[in-house]
Amino acid sequence: MNALLRIFGLWRRRWPALALGLLVSMAALLVAVAMMTLSGAMVFSLGAMAAAPLLVRLLGPGRVVLRYLERLTTHDAMFRALGDVRLWFFRGLARGAAGGIGYRRSADLLARLVNDVDALDGIYLRILIPLAQAVILLPVLIWQVGKGSLLLALAIAVLYGVAAFHLPYRAARASRAAGGRLGESVSALRVAVFDTLSGLREVRAFAAEGRMLALIQAREAALFSAQHDLAGRAARAQAGALLCGQGAILAVIVAAAFDPLLAVAAFLAVAAFEPIAGLARAGVLAGHAAASAERVIEAAESGDALPDPATPAPLPRGSALRFEGVQFRWQADRPFVFDGLTLDVPSGSRVALLGPSGSGKSTLAALALRLAAPQSGRILLGGVDIASLAAADLRGRIAYLSQATHLFDDSIRANLLLARPDASEDEMWAALESARIAEVVRALPQGLDTWVGEAGGNFSGGQGRRLALARTLLSTAPILILDEPCAGLDADTERGFLQTLNETGSGRTVILIAHRLTGVERFDRIWRLSEGRAAAAAG
Repeated sequence: MNALLRIFGLWRRRWPALALGLLVSMAALLVAVAMMTLSGAMVFSLGAMAAAPLLVRLLGPGRVVLRYLERLTTHDAMFRALGDVRLWFFRGLARGAAGGIGYRRSADLLARLVNDVDALDGIYLRILIPLAQAVILLPVLIWQVGKGSLLLALAIAVLYGVAAFHLPYRAARASRAAGGRLGESVSALRVAVFDTLSGLREVRAFAAEGRMLALIQAREAALFSAQHDLAGRAARAQAGALLCGQGAILAVIVAAAFDPLLAVAAFLAVAAFEPIAGLARAGVLAGHAAASAERVIEAAESGDALPDPATPAPLPRGSALRFEGVQFRWQADRPFVFDGLTLDVPSGSRVALLGPSGSGKSTLAALALRLAAPQSGRILLGGVDIASLAAADLRGRIAYLSQATHLFDDSIRANLLLARPDASEDEMWAALESARIAEVVRALPQGLDTWVGEAGGNFSGGQGRRLALARTLLSTAPILILDEPCAGLDADTERGFLQTLNETGSGRTVILIAHRLTGVERFDRIWRLSEGRAAAAAG
């Protein structure tokens, strides 16, 4: 329930639209009940209502129009509310995993963003609206039927209460765990398929097609089992609701045998039980939606986000970086990556950080960007502790190019503008020139509007890396951190790329993170990271 209440809170901007949809649905319901009641009166010639045929003719088209408006308003409001949830989810994920998704799997996050968020639409469309209609109809039903027979009204009220409230509640409680299994099964299947497709070359190389297919089939079977479980619970709940509705009609027929005037109540019972027919099934959906809400909230809020200070300090004028007695480890049960690290990076200098894998080179970049915080010690920018700065302000001073920099499946222009949305075309070409990729782009028929392809697939590894470098250079940040930008490149491409780095970034602070000395001879300072500390390798 707490998770569902959190989701309701995220919909606060849409409450007026959601309320409008609810009001239209109530109007459509009341018109339907009125039309069925008048039809019953006409069939049994009760009340000698001369205007009844005319009213029925008016109410019929009115009900159709209102039902259409109900679908239009409720679904529009719900789609917008789900859009708000997805936006909140993405922002939470970005805050909590600014340095990447960490130990979380992308396919699982995709399942939560798509399947689990989609499951939340049933909260409003299939649960809240029918439940509100049931609450409104119950006193109307008791009042109308009670005028003819209090005993019949009591019997119908009991059956109505069981169908509209008791069965859905029991179904929601019973399906809570099954809904969680369904969400986990969807994620597990997505992960298996994504991993297999991503590693298809290795799968073929090791002749592991059969094993990977068996894994996918096993997870697919688990998904089908979870779906079958939920479908069975829904079917049983709906069967119970159907029996309650039929029981109410049977009770009216039996009562009408003693008092024919009560036959009109059959029409009213049909109209009253129609909107709640799916509530028992909605109870199963409620259990699934509650589990989905918890998965969405857990993913959006589980990151180790570092909150901004209540009153951020103004950005300093200088851009010198200093790591002062820094101690840091990623988890409490793991060894320290840095243990008393002290390192100075003067403003405008070109510094290389060398060290083997696991020595903390990329961790140092994460600390400088405040994607993580040291357990002790300080990191200073222009003499100001970065812990006192707003993260957005700090990252506006630092441009970052990692070994796994991502190129989006969009145009070259859109990929460049990611770093600086207000950049002019001349500035984009200047960045491409600095990255030594401008001639390649000019030779393309569509120039800057050329499609990059998924993960930069339309370009070679070296060309993609230069496009990523151009994007980094387009930023106006005075500090450039280049985290093993040549990883995965062949020797010739790496040599050319490092030569480009030696000639770019003039006037900025450049921090190159690498695992060997080749290509960094023109840097002002070279530091080696070892055993959690930094030692000068050259001056």
